Amino acid sequence: MTLRLAFLGTPDFAVPTLVELIGQSHDIAAVYSQPARPKGRGLTAEPSPVARQAELHGLALRTPETLKNADAQAEFAALNLDAAIVVAYGLILPKPILDAPRLGCFNLHGSLLPRWRGAAPIQRAIMAGDAKTGVMVMRMEEGLDTGPVLMAERVAIGRKTYGDLRDELARLGADLMARAMAALERGTIEEHAQPAEGATYAKKILKDEARIDWSKPSSEIDCLVRGLSPSPGAWCEMRGERMKILYADPVDGQGEPGEILDERLTIACGQGALRVARLQRAGRGPMQTQDFLRGFSLKPGERV
Repeated sequence: MTLRLAFLGTPDFAVPTLVELIGQSHDIAAVYSQPARPKGRGLTAEPSPVARQAELHGLALRTPETLKNADAQAEFAALNLDAAIVVAYGLILPKPILDAPRLGCFNLHGSLLPRWRGAAPIQRAIMAGDAKTGVMVMRMEEGLDTGPVLMAERVAIGRKTYGDLRDELARLGADLMARAMAALERGTIEEHAQPAEGATYAKKILKDEARIDWSKPSSEIDCLVRGLSPSPGAWCEMRGERMKILYADPVDGQGEPGEILDERLTIACGQGALRVARLQRAGRGPMQTQDFLRGFSLKPGERV
């Protein structure tokens, strides 16, 4: 037996789950994704990663601007779904959408709920210095990420960047959702209400958060750098040029905040120092520090 599903998702993070559900032979009645958006220097409208994957597999694709109007809701209800799967879709699902599938709507969320409900859970977990995080399959309700949890996988964060952790959780989440749907088919799924305490909100990353404040401790800046790498990238100015710091290691060191301490691009922080390992100039690709310094010589005593 297979389930008749709709899949709602937009970025790369959602693609492995869609591919896994296709591989499990579920009937994907429709794929919903955000409309094509202008990207790149030419601002050419490009379909989302999920939209491209849907087209690759010949699936019906819908890209409404909203699901709040009656026509969109009637079209969704007419799919006669068993369930809907939501992974980083980016649009609010109103109650008529949530109520339409026979078994409900299920979301793959990149945190250990109730910690980090909201838009940027993976980034916020790293930026806050959390030791662990994970992915959870939850039943959706009208509240923001408040529904009961069906299944979960936990991972250590360690020294991972946002990009590393996002890709790991995307792979784990795809398998987790497939297992959850198999249990839903069999009627063996168990749901557990989220704890009443410990809820935090993972607000969207704002542009002004990405600028590095070297007066902060190296441990805090390290979490910021890894939490925003590779995108949008924590940044500072070097000789008036904006540079993204993509990875750096906390090391012993002392100096004025922002002072370059040696020829390996070790930078003093409010407490301790960071040795930059990978960075990116505007309009160029990521570079290892030793390669960067061959063409952009920085001397001890300079400030960033």
